[in-house]
Amino acid sequence: MLRFPRTTAALAVLLGVAGCNADAPTTGATAADAVAVLPDVQFPELSLQTLQDVTKELSSDAYEGRAPGTKGEEKTIAYLTSQFAAAGLKPGNNGQWTQEVPLVEITAKNATPLRFTGGKAPVTLQYAKDYVAFSYRVQPKTEIKDSDVVFVGYGINAPEKGWNDYTGLDVKGKTVVILVNDPDWQTPETKGEFNGRAMTYYGRWSYKYEEAARQGAAAALIVHDTEPAAYGWNVVESSNTGTQYLAEKKDGGADQTAANGWIQLDKAKELFASAGQDFDKLREAAGKKGFKAVPLNGVKASLSFDNQISKKLSHNIIGILPGKKRPDEYVLYTAHWDHLGRCTPVNGDDICNGAVDNATGTAALVTLAQAYQKAGAPDRSIVFLAVTAEESGLLGSEYYAANPVFPLAQTVGGVNMDALNPNGPAKDIVVVGRGKSQLDAYLEKIAKAAKVTIVDEPTPEKGFYYRSDHFSFAKRGVPFFNFGAGEDLVAGGTDAGKKAAEDYEKNRYHAPGDEYAAIKNWDGMLADLRLYYAAGRMLASTDSWPNWNEGDEFRAARDKSREGK
Repeated sequence: MLRFPRTTAALAVLLGVAGCNADAPTTGATAADAVAVLPDVQFPELSLQTLQDVTKELSSDAYEGRAPGTKGEEKTIAYLTSQFAAAGLKPGNNGQWTQEVPLVEITAKNATPLRFTGGKAPVTLQYAKDYVAFSYRVQPKTEIKDSDVVFVGYGINAPEKGWNDYTGLDVKGKTVVILVNDPDWQTPETKGEFNGRAMTYYGRWSYKYEEAARQGAAAALIVHDTEPAAYGWNVVESSNTGTQYLAEKKDGGADQTAANGWIQLDKAKELFASAGQDFDKLREAAGKKGFKAVPLNGVKASLSFDNQISKKLSHNIIGILPGKKRPDEYVLYTAHWDHLGRCTPVNGDDICNGAVDNATGTAALVTLAQAYQKAGAPDRSIVFLAVTAEESGLLGSEYYAANPVFPLAQTVGGVNMDALNPNGPAKDIVVVGRGKSQLDAYLEKIAKAAKVTIVDEPTPEKGFYYRSDHFSFAKRGVPFFNFGAGEDLVAGGTDAGKKAAEDYEKNRYHAPGDEYAAIKNWDGMLADLRLYYAAGRMLASTDSWPNWNEGDEFRAARDKSREGK
């Protein structure tokens, strides 16, 4: 999952909501209405030493990149629980510090080249260099043999928009080739059929695999293009080779495609040329409503790889500070403790330490717990939730949200921390989803007190809304903050901010270079943490219940949850 380099926007914020009282959801409330019921903003003293010590420990080579189900996880659990206890928290899961999360560990081995035959000339793609592939089916071997190839544009089936790239198409047993992002991603404004520049869930790679599976495809291959994907091939390679993790299913993933993967743009163009098609013209056509899928007549796809499989239990780690007045109402702080483990070597180093992503966010849980203990418990309970397997598709947060220790109907909202800002303090806060909810009012009050400016997300096409653990809660109606510094740095302005974010994405994100020693500035992290504390404290010190604005996609889930509280 992509987190810190928010490329040009260092960190992002998910907001949610419209107010309701403790008994029933209200409707039609505005951000201005909410300000009247908000408590004062509180900024705490925070321990830089704790933030640094915990980050350094968790990102050390001894933790081997904190992959779920490894010795790195065992060490993480032991260390974090000791830190939570020392900070004065109580075990959060009925006297236990952890919640079991059943996972399947699956590693592709002995991958053959991906071969396209039957065109004007054969096209061969080398594993990792030109393509990556993996399976969501728990079976010892994956083989795609002489599968017909079909270009399905953006691979979207959106009935509410009258858009279906699979209209009249039977792709059972076939390989579908799909474009990344939404059809209107190049629109400068955030307006249009698919919100223009702002990516929708239809633009996410995860959706495209899900829809291909629903359509019965044997394999789904997404064409990688750096700008609409929002990251380079290096991220695709490091994230999708080596061990992957799946949520355990009773059917072993039988309803999924046999293989999912990505292919390099230049190889896609070579493939289409071999089939007598012009890739650029078809890509342009796919962006228009009414596009019809194009079979690459005569072209067959073949690949195979073995799957090394083991079932493992991973764990979410949960601590709680009980509220002093309403302990059965909960505010969550979340951060994912996991990272990629061992990954593609760089200069002989094959440990993806994940210092910024997300040892810093995990260290923030401990640092904030100390601050809350020192300040005293607020009215509502504070839950500190370190989730597993975020890098594998938000699996830990998804499991908790589907099996909550604390009922979601009694969960007020939360603050998600996915990589703190290592570039120094900024003059602005970047907002994802601004205007969706009444949490806007909370942040406006906090920003005013902190003397920072709120700005709209500059890169909505990157779809950060769907790319971190807050989404597991948001889609079930629970509003979450997920925010941080923008790129207008106090030292150096926007030029410095852009250069720093781009440098991180290019050289350290999801790579062995994301190490503790590479973090040169901690002031920005402390600045973010003060805002995170203020946001959570406000939620925990009021009797208001945030809800999504009228018409928002998550409003119905929140209303239903609150009705059954």
